[in-house]
Amino acid sequence: MVSNHVRLIKNGRLELDIWRLFDATTQSIPPHDSHWIVKLETWKQNINEFQLAKYPIAILISSDSDLSNLPNEFLHAIEFIAIDFPNYTDGRGYSLAQLLRNQYGWRGELRAMGDVLIDTIHYLARCGFDSFLVKQGHDPKLALKAFEAFTVHYQRSYLKPELASE
Repeated sequence: MVSNHVRLIKNGRLELDIWRLFDATTQSIPPHDSHWIVKLETWKQNINEFQLAKYPIAILISSDSDLSNLPNEFLHAIEFIAIDFPNYTDGRGYSLAQLLRNQYGWRGELRAMGDVLIDTIHYLARCGFDSFLVKQGHDPKLALKAFEAFTVHYQRSYLKPELASE
């Protein structure tokens, strides 16, 4: 039996998620230790401080975020980008993933968080996500099997750079 805390699928395996979401209501930046996820706006407002930080951080993008003024030149210091799915019927996160991969050239880890269901994992992967924090209460082992649900596709998907040349 898999622990209810092991809900992260990364590189095709289940892993313990050690990252914490920072709440900016009490202070502007997280403490100077590792494994913080900050919201996009917090990152933008404190980008200079984050550039000096000892530990890498991750950013969380909400489904209604506007990426048009994303400070692309600072993305190299980000551990991963997470996109929040407030509910599984909100398809804006799929579009944001495509924008990050195809227009902004993000090649790092792209994580789906929030209302990430077993039924959506396969489609999220086809849009460029490569890690998934499965919703609490859903069986992450079943979610792993969702990658094998379809063997034939009738539309294009995002190809990782190493696969695009094959």
